[in-house]
Amino acid sequence: MDLQLFFDPIPESLYQRKFPHQSYFNHLHHFGETFPDFQGMQIAFIGLEEYRGTSGVDNGSTSAHAIREKLYSLKKGQGQYKIVDLGNLKSGETLKETQQLIRSIGELLIKMQILPVFFGGSHDLDFGQYLSYEKMKKMVSLLTIDAKMDMEEEGNADQIHSQDIILHKPNFLFNYCHLGYQSFLTDNDLVNTLEKLYFDHVRLGSLRDNFKEIEPLIRNADLMSFDVCSIKSTDVPGAIDAQPFGLTAEEACQICWFAGMNEKLSSAGFYGYHHSYDDKRHQTAGVIATMIWYFVEGFYHRKDSLSFKSNDYTKYTVSLDGKPSTIHFYKSKLSGKWWMEIPKDQKERIGRDTIIPCSYQDYLTAQKGEIPERWVNAQLKLY
Repeated sequence: MDLQLFFDPIPESLYQRKFPHQSYFNHLHHFGETFPDFQGMQIAFIGLEEYRGTSGVDNGSTSAHAIREKLYSLKKGQGQYKIVDLGNLKSGETLKETQQLIRSIGELLIKMQILPVFFGGSHDLDFGQYLSYEKMKKMVSLLTIDAKMDMEEEGNADQIHSQDIILHKPNFLFNYCHLGYQSFLTDNDLVNTLEKLYFDHVRLGSLRDNFKEIEPLIRNADLMSFDVCSIKSTDVPGAIDAQPFGLTAEEACQICWFAGMNEKLSSAGFYGYHHSYDDKRHQTAGVIATMIWYFVEGFYHRKDSLSFKSNDYTKYTVSLDGKPSTIHFYKSKLSGKWWMEIPKDQKERIGRDTIIPCSYQDYLTAQKGEIPERWVNAQLKLY
């Protein structure tokens, strides 16, 4: 596949600019005068300018570049960067065609062990990101951060795309985790539906009450879809569906840090921004650029091998009075993170690990003789 045919280069005015030596721009490969060699890269940036899935916003060509401009000006973090900016993905003749292009590009890069980072476009484009995993013969977990649950029965694509993902056939969705939704924007029937499916959901208030407890949920994801409308509008005035309440920009960056450190996460998308809504300083573009910075920084701080039989992990066994009689926990000696084991069963669904992320609190719960809720939900989903 000749990838160059599917991309537009970044503007000459951007790649000809003189950035400081330690800036992001000087430590990545980019599609400028020539298409970059992406062999051996670890992360690929992909700009999106597709907005036909939402109302009142035209397709454009500057939203992704506004994010780039802010990102390129940031200082390089730690690690030996192997990052390529492939430019902007050309939009298809239809929205569905664009989603299929995202699917094809994402599938190719993930198979090459290159983590695609999509930014720009409306939130419904995460359907294409999700489809990238369809041919991989394994169950995957999706993490979405959004002020709303986009599962309306009818409406624009950005209002129904999450339902499209959950109902898609063939089904390869192991878990759907929704963070940061706001109760007054959410149909309670949708919350009940997620609970019946044993999917995870954390409303904004609960997230704030115990922020560290969302880390295992983030660590369980294979792909992340972040709608910037989940951040309060004073921080991101350029969000298409801007809301007066929401995460702070700092909290959004913390979530991105957790996601970047997740060794199993293999794609990320930052959606819901349009330059026409932003202020004169392009504040929202700057917030998204910083979120991407934290995600990449987390990526280059990955420590865990996920080889639980190795000496990198300490195994703890907790005895219980009923069933299960024991629960096995693993603690990483490198990062201090925790996992717990779900017993295997003949009915186990294919391609899914039986050791899942958890928190130290889950271990303490088991020591009290109680079965952690996270263990119960995983058991129900696996079998």
